[in-house]
Amino acid sequence: KLIFTLSLLLGTTITISSNHWAMAWTGLEINTLAILPLISKSHHPRAIEAATKYFLVQATASALILFSSMTNAWHTGQWDLTQLTHPTSCLILTAALAMKLGLVPFHFWFPEVLQGTSLTTGLLLATAMKLPPITLLFLTSHSLDSTLLTVMAVLSAALGGWVGLNQTQIRKILAFSSIAHLGWMAIIISYNPKLTLLNFYLYSLVTAAVFLTLNATKTLKLSTLMTSWTKAPVLNTVLLLTLLSLAGLPPLTGFLPKWFILQELTKQDMALPAVALSLLSLLSLFFYLRLAYCTTIALPPHTTNHMKQWRTNKPTGISIAILTTLSIILLPLAPMLLT
Repeated sequence: KLIFTLSLLLGTTITISSNHWAMAWTGLEINTLAILPLISKSHHPRAIEAATKYFLVQATASALILFSSMTNAWHTGQWDLTQLTHPTSCLILTAALAMKLGLVPFHFWFPEVLQGTSLTTGLLLATAMKLPPITLLFLTSHSLDSTLLTVMAVLSAALGGWVGLNQTQIRKILAFSSIAHLGWMAIIISYNPKLTLLNFYLYSLVTAAVFLTLNATKTLKLSTLMTSWTKAPVLNTVLLLTLLSLAGLPPLTGFLPKWFILQELTKQDMALPAVALSLLSLLSLFFYLRLAYCTTIALPPHTTNHMKQWRTNKPTGISIAILTTLSIILLPLAPMLLT
């Protein structure tokens, strides 16, 4: 585990700090190879299937990134990350990074892979593994086609909300929530890349809080979520607030990036995509509310044999406490960020 975790850190660091396309590609490959054993660790057929799907998709995306950079180097003689100017290269790179991230129309692998892994590996896939591709998007944002990104973003927000509505598996719901959030990040990358990074950081923070809380209560389905109230009432009450923060409701942290993004889109005369995203986030809000309802309000028809535990015996207690606190009360930072 230590070797794989160090390799993940190494791969991410190489990609983030590289100037040359070959080094960026190397970092992405190290990342992919390091996460594969973590996905397939349980030796369950679903886990093996998830690892295989993940490998095939990531290998294809990496090959496309290499192809895009080579095409650009062939036409311009430049291997620098920020000098991606050839239109075909930009198009291929957009497709490759969308595949890496799980943006629509390359999203099919993500819910399946997340469903096949444990919650902790799922957390890595939903947050840490998205950082290198988002960094590459950030570095090449000035040369990417903003219209294409806007279309992909609105489709991602729509599909992430729509398909998540009838899911009962919590990991799949969180996967579709991740796709919807990626839509918000992709739409603003051409206009204000720093907002994309802010959105990603806050999304990672809130998602980490949700995943770790679910991991502490050993919850994987909506039906088990209903019985978890009797195990840890306080933790579940906080989970309700964290889920609403992930949905982006105003007094909570999750509202911050959405507010900034809508403001920036309005400044760029993109009122239509802004309205579309706002309305589509209502779809996501529905399934977050469904999760929150199952967590705190709905009680199962039968009584459980669990004694009420006033503290969970998990060592992750302090990290959950810090992450949930930050997920709920960071909105007052907005004026500082604006200045």
